[in-house]
This record gives sequence, structure tokens and C-alpha cells, in this order.
Amino acid sequence: MDSVIFVIWLVTFAVGAVRYVLYLTHMFQQNSYKPREYGEWLRVHTNVGRLLGKSLYAMVSLPLILVGNRGCMIAACLMNGMTMLVNKPHKAKKPLVYTPRVKRLLVTTGIIWGLTALVICFPWLYVSLQGMTVLQIGKAGVHPLFRNLAFALLLLFLVQPILLLLVNLINHPVELAINRHYIKDAARILREMPGLQVIGVTGSYGKTSVKYFLNTLLSAQYNVLCTPGNYNTTLGVVRTIREHMKPFHEIFICEMGAREVGDIKEICDLVHPDYGIITSIGPQHLQSFHTLENIISTKFELADAVPDTGKVFLNFDNEYIREHRTKKPVISYGIGDGSLDFKAYDICVSAEGSSFRMKDETGEVHEFHTKLVGSHNVQNIAGAIAVAHTLGIPMKKLLYPVRQLESVPHRLQLLRQGDRIILDDAYNSNKSGFEAALDTLAMFRELRILLTPGMVELGEKQYAENKEAGVYAADKCDYAILVGKEQTKPIQDGLLEAGFPQNRMIPVDTLQEAFQMVNAIPDERQKVILLENDLPDVYA
Repeated sequence: MDSVIFVIWLVTFAVGAVRYVLYLTHMFQQNSYKPREYGEWLRVHTNVGRLLGKSLYAMVSLPLILVGNRGCMIAACLMNGMTMLVNKPHKAKKPLVYTPRVKRLLVTTGIIWGLTALVICFPWLYVSLQGMTVLQIGKAGVHPLFRNLAFALLLLFLVQPILLLLVNLINHPVELAINRHYIKDAARILREMPGLQVIGVTGSYGKTSVKYFLNTLLSAQYNVLCTPGNYNTTLGVVRTIREHMKPFHEIFICEMGAREVGDIKEICDLVHPDYGIITSIGPQHLQSFHTLENIISTKFELADAVPDTGKVFLNFDNEYIREHRTKKPVISYGIGDGSLDFKAYDICVSAEGSSFRMKDETGEVHEFHTKLVGSHNVQNIAGAIAVAHTLGIPMKKLLYPVRQLESVPHRLQLLRQGDRIILDDAYNSNKSGFEAALDTLAMFRELRILLTPGMVELGEKQYAENKEAGVYAADKCDYAILVGKEQTKPIQDGLLEAGFPQNRMIPVDTLQEAFQMVNAIPDERQKVILLENDLPDVYA
């Protein structure tokens, strides 16, 4: 019986340990495999006890099993069950992708676990092989070999968050060589397509929407390839080129993301963009960029890479873009005041979508209709129209593609759920996007509900930015349901400061609880719910 319990303990411990390692690997992947960002994540989340909670039960299980009596062994198995439970994979916005790099990380981790256990247990391994029982119950107690093994496992559990950085360091030369090979191969493919026109798209927000809008519009006349999903890193671009680029492609739309200075330049050095569009600049990822000036200079690395024969399309509604100077030929676009090369105006928004007008270079006015809602979407469409028209597509030929544009999932996407409307802006959140989404919500006459956990990754500006968002939201919604009572404290402060009724401000702990509160609101009017931001997996 004791042997059976021991086997159960061993299996459950192994499952819990594997889940814990996979969780940390997922977080490392979410932090772009960058040690500094992962280290910052460790610092923040260790302080709130998240990692301790995921490893505590295993640490209790090990001393319990060493006591050696049946009751403690059963309790140890129960602790392993808790370890498995708290490390159970949950539905993630970005699930762990088992890329070759992740597989190499896991293999190296497994080797280190095995070697560590072997070294610590080695003094007793020979004796054990001579016939002594590994686990002895009763007066003899626990065999020293098993005691050493338990110590090794406890040590590995404790250091695994840091061990992952060591594993990454060990694998670094191999990863560097592999990446260098892939990058050279992608560069070769691009050299073999001299007629290809490359359009770089970047911005603190809006770049993915503009990329997809531009892909739809340009496809009316050209064979187009664009980076899929969130493939906006150097290696994501490389993978797109190596797996999807074909000789018949005429235009390559390349989304360029960045978390550090130099990230966009690295992509530009590979693809050599002929045109560039900068959709926005704001205080996003300040934990890694540190200053707004670094963000501005990084986004304009795209403009710097565009040749003098090309064009840089700039969203002049954004003050940081408008005030930054570049020597490259500029085409401005937007929906705001002032003289712009491409300006959308007379914007009308309803539950059916949006309409707006835009002049071409001859002064002729064209009226566009789209299924998308909100001035923010119109602004992004205006940028896409500016690029497509400059590349030779007549305005009249763009009317139908604009009408056919689909919402990018979770980016102010209009959804109908029974008798209520959801404005799904959950993918990301920043101050400008937050305010634009609130402006859209304010245009509805139905019962307007803001549902949000606030904005994150804003560094020392996080409180101030969220409080300002709360102030701005006060007259744009009828109810505010705030996910995370402590985390949304700045928004609560802003709402109250602006005179928002406290009985219509509802802090909750989970998203599930938030939707329960939506259903409980006693109002017969149709409900319009703005789902603004959904915390990244590293905060889940």
C-alpha cells in the first residue's frame, strides 16, 4: 500500500512540476524571450506572491513525504493535487506556442533537472543499487537517497523562475546561430524580388487595424502579402517571408512592433521599406522603453529607413507625431482640425456602422461607408486610404473595399449578443484608444456600460493615466463596472472626482462577475457594453 501511495505521489508531483515549468516558459514567451522584461515581470509578480502561490504546495509536499508515515504521504499527495490545480493551464489570450525555441528551452530545462537530481543523489545511488530499499517505512525512516532527491526537487522548484534565465543563456549561442540563418534566408528571398514594394506599419496602437485595412484596400488592385496576426517582431517577419512570400506578390505590408529602442530599425534593416505609416505614439510599454522620448525615436526609426523616393504617412491627429520633424517626404492624414493631405470629416456613427467624407487631390468629395464604428476606426481607415490612393488606386475604386472592411477582433469590434451590443476593445488599451472608445460609447442612446480593468504597463504613469481615463469616462457612460478592486482604484478616483454617481460604479474581482453585474442592472433599455482592455496573460 505504501508503495502505491508513493507512486501516486511521484506521478502527481511530476505533473505539477511540468505545469509549473510550462507556466513560467509561457510567461517568458509573453515577454518576448527578453531577460530584462521577464526579470521585471518576476520582480512585480513575486512581490504579490503569485509565484509563491504556484509553488507553495509542492514545497509543503516534499517535507511531508519525508516524514515517512502513511498519513503524511497521503497529505503530500493532496498537496501535489493542489500544485496541479493552481498550475492548470487556463484559456489565454496568447496561449503558449510550442515553437522550436520553446521546445529547446524545455529540453534543456529537463536536462538540468535530471543532472541536478543525479549530482545531489549520487553519493547514495551506489548503495541503493546494492539492494537497499529507496523508501523505508517504520523505524528505519526514509532512505538517504530519497531524502537527497526530495531536497533536489525542492531546490529546483525554488530556483526555477531564475533557472529559466540560465537555460536561455545556455541556449543563446544556438538560438543566435539559428536566427542568423533564418534572417539571411529571408533577406535572400527579398533580394530575389526587386520589384516588390514594402510598406512598413508601426505605432503604439492602431497598427494592426491599419495593416488589415490596408491589405483589403490594396488587394483591389495588387497581389498583397501582409504579416499575419501579431507577427510584428523581426523573427515574426522572417517567418512570414520564408513561409508565405511568393514570386507573384507585388506588395508586402510589414507590421513592426517594438519594446526597446532599435527594434524597428532591426526589422527595417531586413525588409528595407519603400513606404512607412506611423499610426500613433503614446506612453505604451514604458516599463521597457523608460521614457516617451525613447518611444518616439523608436517609432520614427521607420521614417528614417524610408528612402527619399518614398513617402511617410503620418497621423497628424497625434500630437507626438505632428510635432516630430523628419526630413523624409510626408503625407498627413487624420480626422482633426487643420490642413491635412487626407482628411476624413462629417463622421456619423450608429449601431449599423460609420460614414464619412474625404476629398481627393482634385478636390472631389467621396462619401465612404463602413460597418465599423467609432472615430478611431475612421482615423485608421483614412490612413489606409491615403496609402492606397498614393499607390495608384482611384478613390472611386476604394468605395466598395471600405464598405467590406471587417472589424479586427477585439479592436472596437461591434458584436450583437442577444438584445445587447458589445463594443469589444479588449485586445489592448492606451489612453488615446481608451478615450476614442469612450467617445464611440457616448454616441449611443441606449444604456451605456463601461467594463474595464484599466490600463497596464505604463510604469510610473499608470496611476495618473488611469485616473485621467476615469475623469474622461464620467460623462460617457451610465454605469462603470471595474474589474479588480485595487487595480482600478485610479479609475474610481477619477470617476468620483468628475462627479460620477458612486452607486453606478461597481468594482468586482473577475470578468465573470462583471458580466453577472451587467445582467443585474435594473434597466429596461437596450444595453451597450464597452469592453475596454483585457489584461495580458502575464497579469492573469
